Amino acid sequence: MANASAMSAAVNVGLPEQSVAVSSASPALKQTQIIAIYGKGGIGKSFTLANLSYMLAQQGKKVLLIGCDPKSDTTTLLFGGKACPTIIETSSKKKAAGDQVAIGDVCFKRDGVFAMELGGPEVGRGCGGRGIIHGFEILEGLGFHEWDFDYVLLDFLGDVVCGGFGLPIARDMCQKVIVVGSNDLQSLYVANNVCSAVEYFRGLGGNVGVAGIVINKDDGTGEAQAWAKKVGIPVLASIPADDDIRRKSAAYQIVGMPGGTWAPLFEELGVNAAEAPPLQTNPLSQDELLNLFSSDAVGRDVVLEPATIEDMCPAGSLDKPSLEVIYDEA
Repeated sequence: MANASAMSAAVNVGLPEQSVAVSSASPALKQTQIIAIYGKGGIGKSFTLANLSYMLAQQGKKVLLIGCDPKSDTTTLLFGGKACPTIIETSSKKKAAGDQVAIGDVCFKRDGVFAMELGGPEVGRGCGGRGIIHGFEILEGLGFHEWDFDYVLLDFLGDVVCGGFGLPIARDMCQKVIVVGSNDLQSLYVANNVCSAVEYFRGLGGNVGVAGIVINKDDGTGEAQAWAKKVGIPVLASIPADDDIRRKSAAYQIVGMPGGTWAPLFEELGVNAAEAPPLQTNPLSQDELLNLFSSDAVGRDVVLEPATIEDMCPAGSLDKPSLEVIYDEA
């Protein structure tokens, strides 16, 4: 697979996070497009990716979808609600039994889409970011660099800030990032933070850029479009807040079927995701982000009132007698 040197750097975790070195070399033309998709948890990344990957496969592309979310639910819609054995859990079981992980243990396919889940620790039992790093180390051992795909799609949480979740941006694992958001402040806050992370690592010599935003559950209020315009990225697709989509998604059905009602939407998204170049962005400040919304929607007119020490303590507790000993003058 192309971009092998970048992936090798990505899984080299012997150095502490602070000393990550990002290559400043100009990116070579790569046959395989590796695209990292980021967004707030629950915003619809898995829905978008399942349908996008399925449509790309129906257009004759060879696609690998990798879930990089500890919830391990990126591929459940693709497989009709069935959960994939995760790479990390499978590796642990195989190691305990003295066996090696094989491709067939962790990679599964449907109608031309290949898919796998990295997995992660149970709540309170480990670091999700380190799980991601370990998962990619296992992929490298399985021959990731020799695999032959047109597209590799990586599903990452955007509202988790530890190093593992920033891996594709920090270490040039991918060529570009796509954010998924909606017309709400929290999802755009996350998308804006992802753009800030991309610009930070570009400043260190990185090559990753942001290709655009997919607006999910678009209710037509326009905040996400306004944010994209100000940040300087295109809208790759607007998926409407539609009951048919909601019902089918809840039933783990692919809506991006060729010939179906929503096929043109995902066909267009496939073209846009493939052709959109990685761009430098202009992330907004917190106040600029708030200004995209009406004040009654975000409470922008609230005034910060400083607290006092008297507010923090029980009444009368500050009038304690002094313990200082005062001697009379001789």
